[in-house]
Amino acid sequence: MKKIAYYIYFFIIAVPLLLVATIVAATVTIVFSAMGMSRSMGYWPGHIWAKIFCWLSLVKVEVRGRENIKEKRSYVFVANHQGAYDIFAIYGYLNHNFRWMMKKALERIPLVGYSCRVSGHIYVDNSSPSAVRETMTTAEKRLAHNMSVVVFPEGSRTLDGRMHAFRRGAYALAMEFGLPVVPITIDGSYSVMPRKNKLPKWGKIILTIHRPIEAPEGGRHDLAQLMAQSQNAIASALPENQRPK
Repeated sequence: MKKIAYYIYFFIIAVPLLLVATIVAATVTIVFSAMGMSRSMGYWPGHIWAKIFCWLSLVKVEVRGRENIKEKRSYVFVANHQGAYDIFAIYGYLNHNFRWMMKKALERIPLVGYSCRVSGHIYVDNSSPSAVRETMTTAEKRLAHNMSVVVFPEGSRTLDGRMHAFRRGAYALAMEFGLPVVPITIDGSYSVMPRKNKLPKWGKIILTIHRPIEAPEGGRHDLAQLMAQSQNAIASALPENQRPK
């Protein structure tokens, strides 16, 4: 009965309001980015939009470990990818200006895809070596002036609720520029809206921000060590049944 009542509320009240919020956030982002304000407008409209998405979906987000990061510093944030609400949880509650590194296919989303491009989010193009180099060049520009990026190293949302192997490419920026890597554990998003579901349900998501993994002296991470350390940190805040096998 609760589930039926939730979906009646979701379709009649939440969906129309979320549609309006999405159009407004994307439009504001595009307009103000065109006026040269992409640094702030690439974050704040999306930040507010994501919070609204969680509020209207009746999803509570709890953040732990926010004291581990500093406001005016560049990081590469890496997080496990449980479901669609990972995006809303991080965008709405990390409270740190950043740019997403996202699949190029997402650029096709009407209005939203264009707003992401003009505001400086990074579309990852792996179609050719030259496209990869262009992606890295774009990312380098975005990381200037204390900007950060968020990456999902698994590449796509989990199908079974467990965290899966991370891809090496997600760490390219940290390796290239000697940036600190901050692991983020997302717990609860799989229950709210797993990949196989088309609709969410109410629930709670916990974001755990772990301590940064700093580059050693000389500014160069050891890739294998960096991947293992970040994966272990993320897994440590997950229930046993969601950790890698």
